Amino acid sequence: MEIRDLTPDDLDDVLDLRKRSFGPISASDAERWRKAVGRTLDEGRYLGVFDGARLAASARLRRFTQWWHGRPQPMAGVAGVTVNPEDRGRGVGTAIMRAVVDRAAALGDGVSALYPATTPLYRAVGYEHAGAQHVVTLPTAALREIRPSAQVKLRRMGAADAAEVIAVLHRVHAATRASGPVSWDEHTWGVWLADEDDFLYLADDGFVVYRWQDGDIVVDNLVAGSEETARALWSMVGSASTVAGKVTAALAPDDPVLWLLRERSKDVVEQRRWMFRVLDVPAAVERRGYPAVVSGEAVVTVDDPLRGGGTWRLAFSGGSGAAVPSTGDGPAMTVNGFSALYAGVPTSTLRLSGLLTGDDRHDELLDAVFAARPHMLDYF
Repeated sequence: MEIRDLTPDDLDDVLDLRKRSFGPISASDAERWRKAVGRTLDEGRYLGVFDGARLAASARLRRFTQWWHGRPQPMAGVAGVTVNPEDRGRGVGTAIMRAVVDRAAALGDGVSALYPATTPLYRAVGYEHAGAQHVVTLPTAALREIRPSAQVKLRRMGAADAAEVIAVLHRVHAATRASGPVSWDEHTWGVWLADEDDFLYLADDGFVVYRWQDGDIVVDNLVAGSEETARALWSMVGSASTVAGKVTAALAPDDPVLWLLRERSKDVVEQRRWMFRVLDVPAAVERRGYPAVVSGEAVVTVDDPLRGGGTWRLAFSGGSGAAVPSTGDGPAMTVNGFSALYAGVPTSTLRLSGLLTGDDRHDELLDAVFAARPHMLDYF
């Protein structure tokens, strides 16, 4: 078996592999996929496992920006992990995931995330459950009752607005101290915003991307940086209530629309769980945001068989953090446990699940600095 970068000449084989793993792909979806993966190939973010000349498995590292407590950092979003049916059970999946972890770190990503089809494969290479995409179903009529603001001007948007969409995301996620949301790169946003079946509207501090599906509405993205813009965007979606009975949307657990609704007695929510991995402890700690009102130090030992573990002194002050090598004593955890802690999983949960052991005197500090309600608005 050989692991190497994929090239444009391999794409037909990759599509065949995806069909065997996930089912048939329409011609239009295949063409859109080809447009989206070109830059991935150029950047060395698409890997394949070959048995001679035959492609046995592949995996793609999407180039994302991810926010943690309002601070953005580069993140490797792992997707399209596929293994041919005849090659399963041979350790091929583990081999390509180990290569993915090494490549993501080599490209400078301090953290990585993925939506798992199975947990054991990814947990074995250091990923741990962290957050979810919360897909909420709302009555369209309830959204129509939201009073819009006449001060907000909306305009249609398209592929040329990709840079402005990214700028809006940076402003909104920083202001709300969000943890978990991601943004595609400008090229990929341009591909998505060119979809003629989507309806896209942009405001100064927000935007919405939605579409019709089986007579109802699916909101792919709705981000707002003010009450006025939230009202304008949601009421516009709700204006279709005479035709569409319901709206499904990926929302933050505490999205303001849930408090703008006149009636709310039961939430209908589907969770799509995602897993998370710290690839580089010092880089990940330095790039993350933290509550500015919390300061202190703690020593932790992180065991990472793939990337090399170590003992680190974590120092937090003024909303920033740092990790430096240390010889002190502190609690011990696998990289799975540290990744979960980084994503806001409480130390009590980590201890009760065996992901954190040893000295507990800094547990309260670790809970305070890493506190988060991680969520994503996008699926990949």
